[in-house]
Amino acid sequence: MTPRLLPLLLLLLARPPAAQPTPPTCYSRMLALSREITADFQRLQATEPSEPCVRYLPRLYLDIHNYCVLDKLRDFVASPQCWRVAQVDALKDKVRKLYTIMNSFCRRDLVFLSDDCNALEYPIPVTTVRPDPQRRDPAAQTRDRTRGH
Repeated sequence: MTPRLLPLLLLLLARPPAAQPTPPTCYSRMLALSREITADFQRLQATEPSEPCVRYLPRLYLDIHNYCVLDKLRDFVASPQCWRVAQVDALKDKVRKLYTIMNSFCRRDLVFLSDDCNALEYPIPVTTVRPDPQRRDPAAQTRDRTRGH
């Protein structure tokens, strides 16, 4: 072996093996796909003004913990609007895929926490503002004063 190859060989042997990522679970796959579909739908609505049919598609906000999501997925795929619009067809394919995963492959991995169909039509916006620790509930302040805190 040549003296120049020895340091290279030692460097390759000293490097730790690449970590193998954990395979996605059924749940993580459903969650990721639902978020991807929701984002794609929002992007489609924002960037497809040339296709007026996009305005008439059923709203597509997905929460895989809401039992009504299965109906929402079926309704979206069955909607006749936007036939032959490539972006909509691709989105409908993803929706079909999620429905199949949820209804067949991962049925036992999913827990529905709600059956509020209205929540899928008018989702509550998620806020990222942290509460002010100095500002407290007046009832809690009164309790603290009476306890001597």
